[in-house]
Amino acid sequence: MEFSLVAQTLDILEKTSSKIQQAATLAALFKKTPAIDIDKVVYFILGILWPDWKGMPEIGIAEKGIQKAIAMATNTTESEVEKLYKSLGDFGAVVEKLKLGKQGKASGLMTFIKSAKEEKKRLDVETVYNTLVKIAMLQGEGSRDMKLRLLTALLMDADAKEAKYIVRFVEGRLRLGVGEATVMDGLATAFGVSRDLVERAYNIFPDLGAIAKTLAEKGGGELKNIKPTPGIPLRPMLAERGSDPVEILNKAGFPALAEFKYDGERAQIHKKGDKIWLFSRRLEEITHQYPDVVEMALKHIKASEAIVEGEIIAVDPETEEFKPFQELMHRKRKKDIHEAVKEIPVVVRLFDCLYVDGVDLTMKPLPERREYLRKIVEESDEFRIAEGAIVKDSKELEQLFLKAVDAGCEGLVVKSLGRDSVYQAGVRGWLWIKYKRDYKSELTDTVDLVVVGAFHGRGKRSGTYGALLLAAYDPDTDRFVTVCKVGTGFTDEELAQLPRKLEPYKLPNKHQRVDSDIEADVWFEPALVMEVTGAELTLSPVHTCCRGWVKPGVGISIRFPRFIRWREDKSPTEATTSKEIYEMYLRKLRKIERVEPKGEEA
Repeated sequence: MEFSLVAQTLDILEKTSSKIQQAATLAALFKKTPAIDIDKVVYFILGILWPDWKGMPEIGIAEKGIQKAIAMATNTTESEVEKLYKSLGDFGAVVEKLKLGKQGKASGLMTFIKSAKEEKKRLDVETVYNTLVKIAMLQGEGSRDMKLRLLTALLMDADAKEAKYIVRFVEGRLRLGVGEATVMDGLATAFGVSRDLVERAYNIFPDLGAIAKTLAEKGGGELKNIKPTPGIPLRPMLAERGSDPVEILNKAGFPALAEFKYDGERAQIHKKGDKIWLFSRRLEEITHQYPDVVEMALKHIKASEAIVEGEIIAVDPETEEFKPFQELMHRKRKKDIHEAVKEIPVVVRLFDCLYVDGVDLTMKPLPERREYLRKIVEESDEFRIAEGAIVKDSKELEQLFLKAVDAGCEGLVVKSLGRDSVYQAGVRGWLWIKYKRDYKSELTDTVDLVVVGAFHGRGKRSGTYGALLLAAYDPDTDRFVTVCKVGTGFTDEELAQLPRKLEPYKLPNKHQRVDSDIEADVWFEPALVMEVTGAELTLSPVHTCCRGWVKPGVGISIRFPRFIRWREDKSPTEATTSKEIYEMYLRKLRKIERVEPKGEEA
C-alpha cells in the first residue's frame, strides 16, 4: 500500500475537528488498506511503532538531528532549516515547505525525469514502518549517524506531505487530535462490527494494530474469542468516586465488599510457569523495577498460569508502616535496583484475579474471582490479599473507613458483590467506588488533572512558569476541558524544574483535543497528570469543564487549587473526568437522599 494514501488521510484528519467525521475518514482508509499493512497504519496514526507494553523504544533523534536530516534531504543549509523552524514552529511544516519549493523549481525534461524516478521510488507503508523500526532499534557506537542516514534517505524518497508526517512521527507530535477511541470507531465502521465488540477486545488485548489485523483477516467473529493471556496486560477496571457512605452503598448494593485503598502502585501480576511479568495501570512493563515482587509472585502464586491484580506499597523496614506513594517513585529513580530494594522494601496486597490456568474470570462476578484468588495464593506478611470486610450499612462502612485511614491508607474501595459484578476491563463504573477524603482540605477529595498549558512567571518566578493550566478529561468527547490554573503547592526546586519537565510536550499551538477559552503563554500535549486539591468547586465563566451543565455558558472550576504531587502512574485519559467534577459539584448544592437498607437487605 502506498504511504501517500496514509499521508493524505492524516492531512484530512488534521483539518477535521469532528470526532464523527474523523472516524468516518479513518474507516474509509481502513477499507482500502490490505490486511498485511493495516496494523502498521493503525500504529502510525497513533504515533507508535507497537503498543507501549511491548517495550516501546525511543526513536532517538533530537531536534538538531531532525534539522540536519531535513537539510540533507532537501539540499538546504541547516541555518535555513532553523530559520524556517523559528518561523513555523513545526519541523513537519518546514520539510513540507522545502519539498514543495524544490518540486516547484523542477520543469520540462527535469520534471519528466524526476517523475519517472519518483514512480519507481514511490514509498509504501511497509518501507516507512520498517525504516522507523530500524531507526528506533539502533543503539551503541555509530547509531546516531546511522539513524540520521536512514531518516535522510526516507525523507528524500518521500513527497512533501509524506515527509511532513514522517518528521512529525519522529518528533512524537503528529498533531491529529485522534486517540484510541476514534480509531476504534473507525475500525467498527470499516468492518461492520459493533463498537462494543472492538472495545471489549481492546480492553482484554490492548493492541489496536493486532485487533485491526484480526478484523481484516478473520472478521469480527474472531474478536469474540480473545481471552486474557499471560504476558499481555488487560486494561484495568476503574472506580467511580463517592463521599457519602449511604450514597455509596445505595449504588454498590447491600452488602458490599469494602477494601483498604492503599497509597501505592497498582500492578497487574502475570505468571506463566517460571516467568513473571508486572504491568502498571498504564500498561507499561515494570518487571525490572520490582525484582523482589517477582520473587514473591513465584513463591506465593501456586497456579501454573495466572493474572492477578494488586497494589505494591512501600513500607518502613523497621516499623512495617506503609509509606506514601512518593517513596516508590524515589525507588524507581534509583539506578541500582538492588540498592533500592534494600532501602525501600515493598509489600503486595492483592485484590482481584482475572485468569487462572486457561479460565477467563473477567466475566465472572467478584465473589467467584475472590474465591479463585484465595485458592491460588499462599499468603504471607509481604504478599497477601488486601484487607477489607463485607459491610451491610453505612455505619460499618464508616468504621472501616476510619480504620483504613488510621492504618495509613487513602480510604476504601467499595465493590459490588452482585451477579453483574464482572471485571469491566478499561471501564469506569459504579461497580467499584472510591471512598477517600483529604482532611487537610475543605474539598472532599483530591482530583487528578492534566497539564495543557502554562503562563510565564514574573518577579521571583521569572525564568520558570508562574502557573499551569489544568484540564479534566471528557470521555464522551475524547477531549480535555480546562478546570483551573495552579501556581501554589510547588517547592522552589519543583518550580525551577517545571520548564525542563514540560519541554518534551511543548507545542506551538493549542492541542486539538484541548478545549480552552483561556490563552496560555505556552501550550503542551496533554500528557502529564498531577494531583490537586482546593478550597471548593465554583461556577466559572472562563473554564470549559462541564460548560452548560449547570447554567448556559458557564463551566465549573476549582477555587484556590494547590499542587500535591505528580501522578506518573496515570495516563491523561485516566485523569478525573468532567462527569466526576460535575457530581462533586452537585453534592455541594444538595443533600444526598439518605436511604438505609431495610428488611432482608439489612
